[in-house]
Amino acid sequence: MAGIIDGKRLADSIRQEIAASVNEFYKTYGERPCLAAVLVGEDPASQVYVRNKVRACEQIGIRSESYHLSAGATEAELLDRIEHLNSSNNVDGILLQLPLPASISKMKALDTISPAKDVDGLHPINVGLLVQGRAELIACTPSGVIEALRRSQVSMTGKSAVVVGRSDLVGKPLALLLMQENATVTVCHSRTQNLQHVVSSGDIVIAAMGKPAFLGPDFIKEGAIVVDVGTTVLKEESEVSRIFGTSSRKWEDFQQGKTVLAGDVHPAAYERASMYTPVPGGVGPLTITMLLKNTLRAAQLRRR
Repeated sequence: MAGIIDGKRLADSIRQEIAASVNEFYKTYGERPCLAAVLVGEDPASQVYVRNKVRACEQIGIRSESYHLSAGATEAELLDRIEHLNSSNNVDGILLQLPLPASISKMKALDTISPAKDVDGLHPINVGLLVQGRAELIACTPSGVIEALRRSQVSMTGKSAVVVGRSDLVGKPLALLLMQENATVTVCHSRTQNLQHVVSSGDIVIAAMGKPAFLGPDFIKEGAIVVDVGTTVLKEESEVSRIFGTSSRKWEDFQQGKTVLAGDVHPAAYERASMYTPVPGGVGPLTITMLLKNTLRAAQLRRR
């Protein structure tokens, strides 16, 4: 039976470590690290994400500030807000919640954030440092994946690691981190030929493509370690039936109007794995935890 990589348990343990370091920071400097979250528009999901991140900060002693711009805010107004936070000595990290309204350039906004306060690790300077293996602030989901593997005693050295997805947020930085762990890395995407054959060669398979249950059992080598980054809210009854079946708890939840999530890996594929991350409760809790870690690290580096 495959072992479960419990992201919530790992995240709780890491947050205790971060909280202890935050207290040491306070004893040394007489102030707490501060994360400023910026939200543009009224997207309900984004509002929930920001609230969760602010709550996580408060739980471990990191101070937080929230800035909410209306959906009609101009690009210039957002950039002015970011520049103000860049110059503030009271702010250590800046989180820009995505997505942004179509009228605002995401790349221009992210590029405006000071690299020293870029807790999402998306600024070109931080990405360049990651390529060179000397980044301090690294994209949160990829660093969470690496942390989960390390703390689950998974050796990546010499292993064949297949990353399915090439996004700037997950796939690309994750491939770089895996190479730094001495894995042999293959990155797959929508135009990869013989995708099933390539993925099934992986000792470690990391799915980050946003297609629910796309990777079935035939994609997973017997005994592989599977990390499922995908999280899709299922809205169609047919999808829930296809993935989980009509006699499952997920089906009952859907019929009762509850939110049902699916990862990129079909649940049946877990039976071939030696270890896997569930959805939910796998990578998700670690992503916010790495955001907290980056905020503390940014505060430490600024004081130095």
